[in-house]
Amino acid sequence: MGSWNDFNDAQSNTNLIPKGTLAKVRLTIRPGGFDDATQGWTGGYATRGSTGAVYLNGEFTVTEGQYARRKIFTLIGLYSPKGPDWANMGRSLVRGMLNSARGISDKDMSAEAQAARRIDGFADLDGIEFIARIDIGTDASGDDKNEIRSAVTPDHRDYAQVMGSAALQFGGHGAAGHAPQQTAPAAPAHQPGQPASAPGFAGRPSWAQ
Repeated sequence: MGSWNDFNDAQSNTNLIPKGTLAKVRLTIRPGGFDDATQGWTGGYATRGSTGAVYLNGEFTVTEGQYARRKIFTLIGLYSPKGPDWANMGRSLVRGMLNSARGISDKDMSAEAQAARRIDGFADLDGIEFIARIDIGTDASGDDKNEIRSAVTPDHRDYAQVMGSAALQFGGHGAAGHAPQQTAPAAPAHQPGQPASAPGFAGRPSWAQ
């Protein structure tokens, strides 16, 4: 036990999940009440920030393992007035989530795989479980925070072990001999208290605001 006069050797209370950790997570979308039927944004799931950026406000809960019940907040970009990059990142994340949740190799272009990457609406993403690669970014105050920027698909050697029995729940073509899976993934979420104009990506790129 350390000294009660010198606290230099006390553990730092950063409370962050280490960068690169793989964990099964469940996405809950915090409804923002913004709809645009021409874009397929219905059901009140999307949020429109003060700068005009539109996103899904994601709350990802680790469902099992060492970090069970821990929550990670990340925004999934849908639109930025500054250009297509943020929306492209959001679409890429959702593709990875769907591949992960439904047990589809990213290289699988069969009719079944293509169907598994389609959704009827954001309601299909709300509650989806998939394997996330935990990252570390920066919040609006400049402090470190966990966030999710990518999902792990059946192509990864640790996919089956982390996903477990969920890999058997979806009826499509799995990769590398793994049975397909559940539903689809999500997107970066929002740290409580973080301004709506500051999406949850590291460094908060200017185009994402």
